Amino acid sequence: MTHDEITRRSIRDEVVVSEEQLAELDLETCLRHLRSEPVGRIAVIHDGYPVVLPVNYRFVEAGGITWVALRTRPGNVIAEGSPNVAFEIDGIDSSHRRGWSVLVRGTLLPVDPDAAAFRDRFDADPWLVSERDAWLVIEPFAISGRELHQPEQEWAFHIRSYL
Repeated sequence: MTHDEITRRSIRDEVVVSEEQLAELDLETCLRHLRSEPVGRIAVIHDGYPVVLPVNYRFVEAGGITWVALRTRPGNVIAEGSPNVAFEIDGIDSSHRRGWSVLVRGTLLPVDPDAAAFRDRFDADPWLVSERDAWLVIEPFAISGRELHQPEQEWAFHIRSYL
């Protein structure tokens, strides 16, 4: 095989210099990520099919209980979907091919919009404010996370750096 064939093949097949590592995140790391992000995705079942939508949220911790709180429009897909939901946040560093993901699985529950103590203390600040009067919380039954990272490279340069 010629040098040009090897180069073309390396680019086409994206030669992997080292093996990726996938590690589970401990609960405290998952909670730290949930506390720090403003946007996630909620997965609900609506009309028998899964729907995944981005949402603003607030991670709520009070009296030993944790929730993911969000506001949405009354009667929309999220508010009318199945109470069994999944919620995910993640962080990606594409230049270094690493990242993390946290998954919350739980039950979606409505909150009384007149519960002023809840609203004032745990206001999930939506980016779209108009008609966001449905208050919902996800009561988790499982919180898990994973992190993808590559081990240290033996050689600091990749073959693509020279092309």
